[in-house]
Amino acid sequence: MTPFTKQVVAIIAAIPEGKIMTYGQIAALAGSPRAARQVVRILHSMSRKERLPWHRVVNAKGEIAIADDESRMMQENQLISEGVEFQMDGTIDLIRFRHEPDPDWLLHHVASIKDEDK
Repeated sequence: MTPFTKQVVAIIAAIPEGKIMTYGQIAALAGSPRAARQVVRILHSMSRKERLPWHRVVNAKGEIAIADDESRMMQENQLISEGVEFQMDGTIDLIRFRHEPDPDWLLHHVASIKDEDK
């Protein structure tokens, strides 16, 4: 697993119940602000194996990005069950529900991943 992938997995795994993060936000925190699509691929390929809370990741507009109706509804229901509220236009209020990881956690975590890769 690349250091970027390890960081993405760790960031997603740390999203608390009732909070969400965006693909771009995760990419930036993992050190590659323009890699939102890479986060999508990592999430798609590793969610099951790493037991990631995939449903807590949305697009930059606060929308569920899944096109499949059944999966979209599953994600929406899981978020609602955790207390996340959807606005009338179907988006999530990013100011209210976005998770901002503790900067100290991020610094410590990034350092530990870099140490593992030496």
